Amino acid sequence: MLSRRVFMKNGGLALLSLGFAPAFLERTAEAAAARRKILIAIFQRGAVDGLNMVVPFGEGEYYAARPSIAIPRPGADDGAIDLDGFFGLHPRLAPLKPLWDARQLAIVHASGSTDPTRSHFDAQDYMETATPGVKSTQDGWLNRCLHAREHAEATPFRAVALGGQLPRALHGTAPALAISQLGQFGIRAGQATDTMQASFESEYAAAADAVLNRTGGQAFDAVRMLKSADPAKYRPENGADYPRTGYGEALRQIAQLIKADVGLEIAFAEAGGWDTHANQGASAGELARRLDDFGRGIAALTRDLGDRMADVVILTMSEFGRAVAENGNRGTDHGHGNAMLVIGGGGVRGGKVYGRWPGLAREQRYDGRDLAVTTDFRSVFAEVVRGHLGVTDTRRIFPGFTRPEALGVIGRG
Repeated sequence: MLSRRVFMKNGGLALLSLGFAPAFLERTAEAAAARRKILIAIFQRGAVDGLNMVVPFGEGEYYAARPSIAIPRPGADDGAIDLDGFFGLHPRLAPLKPLWDARQLAIVHASGSTDPTRSHFDAQDYMETATPGVKSTQDGWLNRCLHAREHAEATPFRAVALGGQLPRALHGTAPALAISQLGQFGIRAGQATDTMQASFESEYAAAADAVLNRTGGQAFDAVRMLKSADPAKYRPENGADYPRTGYGEALRQIAQLIKADVGLEIAFAEAGGWDTHANQGASAGELARRLDDFGRGIAALTRDLGDRMADVVILTMSEFGRAVAENGNRGTDHGHGNAMLVIGGGGVRGGKVYGRWPGLAREQRYDGRDLAVTTDFRSVFAEVVRGHLGVTDTRRIFPGFTRPEALGVIGRG
């Protein structure tokens, strides 16, 4: 028996939970004309070492605490890329420097959660629900964003995670999609052939339940629309060269969805491999390889989108940072404060490192070992929600967080 939920195939299982709004295709055309603001959230799962990603080379304690893994000062061989005379980018993040110079890249350092957990699972959950220390929260902050921005032009592609499953940040009652490969997006009809799909659609159309029939019709419209965009023939523009990794492919498909004007408002991608307890490396090594992938992916995405970046903000996050001092395995253990990146061509006030720097001397560290958090990650989220997405009342998106700090990262904030 068919239900009101239509299962879509994409290699794994993605679930399209359709609302019951006006005709999807008409809404999509209207959404394209309106050019709504788009948020792209990128989660660095595993707790990236923010101190080697955005290097406080002006802090002497940084070099004292990391004798074998510190990034050399600017000017040295493979040294940090100077941003403001105190902070610098890891050298493998050189593709992001043009965005900094164009004031399209802002950094919020010493940011993170108010909860002290060093558990990856708990910290990711707290960040994706935006409720630190509360395990009972059912929905994610991005799903609550969708509810705060309800509008008649919403399409089934309003919120999309490029991956095999929906992240906690998009869990909730608002419709959202998880798609592994746009080219494989279709109706689960027992077989993947067009013949079977046509037969399935025909049977669906004959369903007695009029409401269900409409829902199915919209789902088939979504598949047809994506097919008309011809994912297999997509070619990035402006010389954009995405990394040949799952993360790079996810960003490439996000650009594809944006250009297809299917009504995308929130996109989610993730990159793993940041849990560098051993042999982390410095300017070269494991972390450097991950940052190379990370930076080249974002640079390619912004280049590919070109002028469309005026309507896009990319927000990066990780569940917590790493300890200030390197460990006996030339790696770093779980820490506290971290760095977040905010990238956009519109209202982002880039070319600046935001937040209060707490210092790295032992007495300045959290618990005597970690970078202290001076900016609650929810303040960064809230500023993007208000300044970029235009939500004036963020209380339901960030329950219990009544006094977000005004950072000034977004011009409209």
